[in-house]
Amino acid sequence: MSSMEFVPGSRPEGPDCIDRAAYGLASNLDQYIAKQHLIAEEDYPADACEPYKYHTAKIDNWEVTTAQTGAGTISMQGSITSATEVTANGITLTSRKPFDIPHPTKDGYRLRHVCLEGPESAVYFRGRVSNKNEIILPNYWKGLVDWTTITVNLTPIGSHQNLIVKRFDEEKIYLQSNGGFPIDCFFHVYAERSDGERLIVEYEGTSIDDYPGDNSIYSINK
Repeated sequence: MSSMEFVPGSRPEGPDCIDRAAYGLASNLDQYIAKQHLIAEEDYPADACEPYKYHTAKIDNWEVTTAQTGAGTISMQGSITSATEVTANGITLTSRKPFDIPHPTKDGYRLRHVCLEGPESAVYFRGRVSNKNEIILPNYWKGLVDWTTITVNLTPIGSHQNLIVKRFDEEKIYLQSNGGFPIDCFFHVYAERSDGERLIVEYEGTSIDDYPGDNSIYSINK
């Protein structure tokens, strides 16, 4: 056989209809995806390969210039960032944390409240003490709060009672009334959470990304 002789390759008869994976160099051009020109379905050749449409796809960077809609699920391992606001299941993440519900007593009205905010990550426990001289804190507070940050508000019921907080620890608030008068009061106990760093209230910067602490523990609308 001559070295210049043409030897035809071998392949099955008919069209090659294998659904192969894409290959090639990655293009970094910021361009729209070209749409393939399709002939009408009724004019598609009967002896040609069955045409494919995208069912599962992959792309390194994706920019939506107008809107992205769908009825499925979005699953991300990284971050989702929005220049304005993010809405999920009818709930929009904003700089205030509200609830908005049908009004419980007025037909045709709605009721909206927003969360009380302050310069700390705190929790509270409230209730009423009657004929006792101690407030028993929830057991889980031992692992949730820094008990040295506890503060207590007392509202006497029926009489002044001259109530004071005698002392407190990670389990109880010990109360005392004037002359041992029976105690009956409402209480609010507040404490700062210990599971995580303390909030840095004021910091130098021009954006949220300049926060000097751990931004990952906060849900913030950028």
